[in-house]
Amino acid sequence: MTSTSPSSRIALVTGGGTGVGKAIAAALVEAGWTVVVTGRRLAVLEETARTLGSGAVVPMAADIGDPAAVNALFEAIEDRFGRLDLLVNNAGTNVPPVALEDVTFDQWQTILAANLTGAFLCTQGAFRLMKRQVPRGGRIVNNGSISATTPRPNSAPYTATKHAIAGLTKSTALDGRPFDIACGQIDIGNAASDMTAKMSSGVLQADGRVAPEPTMDPAAVGAAVVHMAGLPLDINILTLTIMATKMPFVGRG
Repeated sequence: MTSTSPSSRIALVTGGGTGVGKAIAAALVEAGWTVVVTGRRLAVLEETARTLGSGAVVPMAADIGDPAAVNALFEAIEDRFGRLDLLVNNAGTNVPPVALEDVTFDQWQTILAANLTGAFLCTQGAFRLMKRQVPRGGRIVNNGSISATTPRPNSAPYTATKHAIAGLTKSTALDGRPFDIACGQIDIGNAASDMTAKMSSGVLQADGRVAPEPTMDPAAVGAAVVHMAGLPLDINILTLTIMATKMPFVGRG
């Protein structure tokens, strides 16, 4: 089994300044990790670092849809820490829930860059570093969302990217095997955040109704990621679904 001591474990959380990403960062810090949080807005990342503990949280701004920015991010991580033990591909965005034919090409490109291209580029950066660091290896956890298996109405761009994340997860897990790189996916349903704020007032259901949906504390997501990340590298949780118990996902609801 390959592992590193708690004091030396370095994590990178994309989209780590707000919402679920911030909750994941907070849980990792509580578990003894040093966490690099990245996103496009440095001020937001710095506020997260101040809130969670400036010694354990390091803000590094980057547009993860930009290959040059991602390369610079991983170079900065290697220069500062010498290694990376965990990448959490959490960053993502959505487009307004409109009819499929009304989604603009710019909207499609934006969500593709944020949700899929960014995860791929960061996975490449993590592979390069994890292969050459000593001891080698590490873990990657992708935020798939339950949309990786089941769409909502009027969500084609988001759902397409999250289905693609499921394929990226499996390919990453396979290609990482020879190098002690484990990869798993967490599919999250209705964690309370800015993206899910509208759930309490009602969202469109598959049968045409508009109904409120329960949400859950994002701290539960953070705890689940900590569990996945804390396993030795010869053990992998390939997929994990965590959701508000009463949300309409299982069955016909």
